[in-house]
Amino acid sequence: MAKLFLFIGLLISFSSYSQQTDYNLQDKAVAGGYDVVAYFSNKVIKGKKKFTTTYNNVSFRFSSEENLNTFLKSPDKYIPQYGGYCAYAIAAKKTKMETDSETYEIRDGKLYLFYNSWFSNKLEDWQEGDTKKLQQKGDKNWEVLKYKKD
Repeated sequence: MAKLFLFIGLLISFSSYSQQTDYNLQDKAVAGGYDVVAYFSNKVIKGKKKFTTTYNNVSFRFSSEENLNTFLKSPDKYIPQYGGYCAYAIAAKKTKMETDSETYEIRDGKLYLFYNSWFSNKLEDWQEGDTKKLQQKGDKNWEVLKYKKD
C-alpha cells in the first residue's frame, strides 16, 4: 500500500512538473533580468542579482529591495503576459519569439513585452492593429502554447 501511495505521489509530482508554464528566460531570468515592477512606473531598469526571487520555479530580478517586496506581495500582477515572450508573435503568429526587454507596454494593468530589431518593432505592429482583438487572440493562443517548450 505504501508503494502505491509513493507511486501516486511521484505521478502527481511529475504531472505538475510537466505542466509548468514556459517562461522566456533570457539572461536566466524573466524579462531578461529586468525589474518587472519598475515597468509599472514607466521605468526600464535592469535587476540586480542580490534582489532575486524565485516564483513559479523561475527567477525574477529587481533593482531594489522595495520592488522585490512589492512583487512578493502580489506577484501575478507583475508577471509579463505570455511568459514574457513577444505578445505580438503569440497573438498574430501563434509562436514564441524572444523579446527586447526595453520594448514593452502596460495595457489594462498588464505587462506585455515585444521583439524589436532594426527593421521590425512588434510593439508598433501591436499598437497599429486592433489591440483588443490581438489581446483576445493572444490569450487564446497562450492557452495552447504556455506548456510547450520550444
